[in-house]
Amino acid sequence: MPKPSKPSKSDKKSEQLGHHHETGKTQDLARDTAPHSEKDRLTDNFGHAISDDLNSLKAGVRGPTLLEDHLLREKIHHFDHERIPERIVHARGSAAHGYFELTESLEQYTTAKVLTEVGKQTPVFTRFSTVAGFRGSADTPRDVRGFAVRFYTDEGNWDIVGNNIPVFFIQDAIKFPDLVHAVKPEPHHEMPQAASAHDTFWDFISLTPEAMHMIMWQMSDRTLPRYFDTMEGFGVHTFRLINAQGQSTFVKYHWKPVNGVHSLVWDESQKIMGKDPDFQRRAMWETIDQGGTLEWDLAVQLFTQEEADGWDFDILDATKIVPEELVPLKVIGRMVLNRNPDNFFAETEQVGYKPTNLVQGMDFTSDPLMQGRLFSYLDTQLIRLGGPNWQHLPINRPLAPVANNQRDGFMRHVINPGRVSYHPASLDGGSPQEVPREQGGFVSYPEQISGEKLRRRAESFSDHYGQARLFWNSLEPIEREHLCKALQFELSKVETRHVRVAMLDHLEQIHPLLASQVAVALGEAPRADEVVKPGGTADCAEEMELLAKAEAQPTASGGLTKSQGLSMEAQPPKGIRNRVVAILAADGVDGAQVDQIKQALETEQAKGEVLGQHLGMLDGGAEAKKTISNSHMVLFDAVIVPGGAESVAALLEDGDAHAYLLEAYKHGKPIAAYGEGQQLLQGSDLAALVGKDLSEMKALGILSADAPNMEEFVQTLSQHRFWGRPALKRISN
Repeated sequence: MPKPSKPSKSDKKSEQLGHHHETGKTQDLARDTAPHSEKDRLTDNFGHAISDDLNSLKAGVRGPTLLEDHLLREKIHHFDHERIPERIVHARGSAAHGYFELTESLEQYTTAKVLTEVGKQTPVFTRFSTVAGFRGSADTPRDVRGFAVRFYTDEGNWDIVGNNIPVFFIQDAIKFPDLVHAVKPEPHHEMPQAASAHDTFWDFISLTPEAMHMIMWQMSDRTLPRYFDTMEGFGVHTFRLINAQGQSTFVKYHWKPVNGVHSLVWDESQKIMGKDPDFQRRAMWETIDQGGTLEWDLAVQLFTQEEADGWDFDILDATKIVPEELVPLKVIGRMVLNRNPDNFFAETEQVGYKPTNLVQGMDFTSDPLMQGRLFSYLDTQLIRLGGPNWQHLPINRPLAPVANNQRDGFMRHVINPGRVSYHPASLDGGSPQEVPREQGGFVSYPEQISGEKLRRRAESFSDHYGQARLFWNSLEPIEREHLCKALQFELSKVETRHVRVAMLDHLEQIHPLLASQVAVALGEAPRADEVVKPGGTADCAEEMELLAKAEAQPTASGGLTKSQGLSMEAQPPKGIRNRVVAILAADGVDGAQVDQIKQALETEQAKGEVLGQHLGMLDGGAEAKKTISNSHMVLFDAVIVPGGAESVAALLEDGDAHAYLLEAYKHGKPIAAYGEGQQLLQGSDLAALVGKDLSEMKALGILSADAPNMEEFVQTLSQHRFWGRPALKRISN
């Protein structure tokens, strides 16, 4: 049995910070983690020591390579077969280990121990992903994000295989292949990559009105999360919990980020794809590697069949939410991610989630989208992971003991002694035995079902616009404008006019003003009397003011006209944990100010990174681990210019430094200048474009002082964005 590997730098840091790093799954994976030592002998895959791994075996130093070179053949053989099929969807993903700790028991509703044993820490492995892009695509396209959590419970694996959006495009799984084919690169030329802004996607959507609620979410800033730990997660479907008395309660799962919900803006997202396509993956890795954590609260909505029967929407319809005003969220625990994988392929790439992974005390519903997923997720592993024994892979195997009489198949790892490979059996002691429900055996809820066999949708699934209007009404004006701009951008990429016009018809069903603003950008006739000329990539105050008046009439909403939980802007700020601040510096910087800034940020579990005109120690005492030119403002949450007359004089002559201020201003990010750093602020290209004294714009997130006021800066940074800054249209893209 291989020995566990030595602790990594992140292991040591987490131990110092008291993080709960060791879990049962950590110990389980250690059984298959290869030992590492500086004295390791180089061998082939069968343990034969290798004396020369740099040269193949040849007939003479300039002669042909010999077929008998088994070491060359083994190495090339392995290399030729290293790749496995990538996931059809959710191919681009990143994951981390951690634990879930229950804080409030649901014993009244379920017998599942993971949801009833308060204080118990259950190991988890959580993977975040984009949907449409290939494995090598970027992290930040406009796309739904997968949010899949595996709990390694004492009763077997439990997977919540969800998204960062609580609804989906379609109601029935039979349309899923068509949806995916439509959004993927078009088959005749394999373009565009990881993008929905093309004809086939919008053609499909224009013919699928049930998708309109999801389209509103997709075109909002929800599909541009800033970091993994600033996005929510949802189980999407309605599930069942079953208690000890056999009673059923419906449940919906919500992951609420401890750091709050924050997003990129579209201009920022596109630039990040070029500047650092691994932006979110890198942020999670570095946070954990430096001893930090990513955290979410798990909340549930619990309701009965009687309550559901009284609503004007169907809880089995995956294109609908249950508004929080109808069923408030109940926080029951917290997930903490605190350990990076040791090997990306073995863990992140080979993990196979499936929604059929439930434990006793849980069950499915008849949601027709869910029903198709129950088949698909198991089926897809057969080709991707090489056969029916993929559950044996270390990242997939449960911590609960496995005992059944299934045998054989490709890559069988377990050696099962004895003569019995069937059940029931009296030989070999008749083991294993079935487990009664009272002792923890899984039993499906005995739901009474009757009806004709037919292909038809329930009438209760027929309202396709009501909750789209609810979502629209719930957004703040800036969010409405961003959604409108997203539609303008996406549909302007559609080359087929009748598809664009058909989408305008759908948007008019949500609100004529929304349809009009999109129509004007497409060169079509407006659908309302009042319109505003679109404002390009910058926020447009006139468009915001117009869209703020566009109140729709929701249906299928339980009588609600708005739902506060649907707006990101309406949610209160939650500190600056895991934020990253750019500190612009050159030789002669005030090192004492830099230290003060970095220490204050670290106290709040944020990070300040010094960007110099060169790497290494700067005159003045600050160390630059990145440069102004090899990084970019879109990769940071705020920017600070510290003092130091020589440093500021150099930055005033540096066009890249001026660009940081322009980008931060355009994207609503906090800007601060201290000491002589104020000279850069006042003498910047930004000040010239805005035409105002930037030191008097504190209310818009621009701070200026003779010495760092870090309490004020922390409070400003916690606001995330400052919308409504003047002269945005003058700042080029």
